[in-house]
Amino acid sequence: MIPNTLPDFLGNLHSEISRLIISMDQAAIGRARDLIFQAERGGGRVHVTGIGKPGHVAGYAASLLSSTGTPAYELHGTEAVHGSSGQVLPGDVVIAISNSGETEELKATIETLKRNGAKIIAVTGNPSSWLADRGDEVLVAGVKTEGDPLNKPPRASIVAEIIMLQSLSILLQDEKDLTPEKYVKWHPGGTLGKSVNK
Repeated sequence: MIPNTLPDFLGNLHSEISRLIISMDQAAIGRARDLIFQAERGGGRVHVTGIGKPGHVAGYAASLLSSTGTPAYELHGTEAVHGSSGQVLPGDVVIAISNSGETEELKATIETLKRNGAKIIAVTGNPSSWLADRGDEVLVAGVKTEGDPLNKPPRASIVAEIIMLQSLSILLQDEKDLTPEKYVKWHPGGTLGKSVNK
């Protein structure tokens, strides 16, 4: 027998994501796309970073962007202040992910990157946060609750961040006129590659 906790969680998650999609600032996503295009025209690159669970989202987002026509690199959120910020050059764009926008470990990284001439796209659930204030563009991926009784483990907020970054990737790939033939050049293996190569 399934306890009530599971259907309650699924219902809460559905409500949070539905609310996010309805309230999503599509104009802000368009401006983030334009910021990336401006960087690319100047020879700049895209990096994605976060701390904790958003760090795992950063890895996924960098991989998704790279496979759909926007080369992107994962930047470890804490290693950046121990030398890894050297991968980010002036004019590059860094997508920084933090639900609270107040993650202490990320603050030093963002300050370092901005001093080094990077532009910041902030992905956060808190539009009034430290991170949002320092973003050159802000994508608000906010939820009211995480969906489960504890309301502590990142659940709905992680889904919200992924949906926001997927939306950005859609705008980028559309503008770059991604075709199945182009896609398979970056993804020749596995079932996806076979489905295009038939």
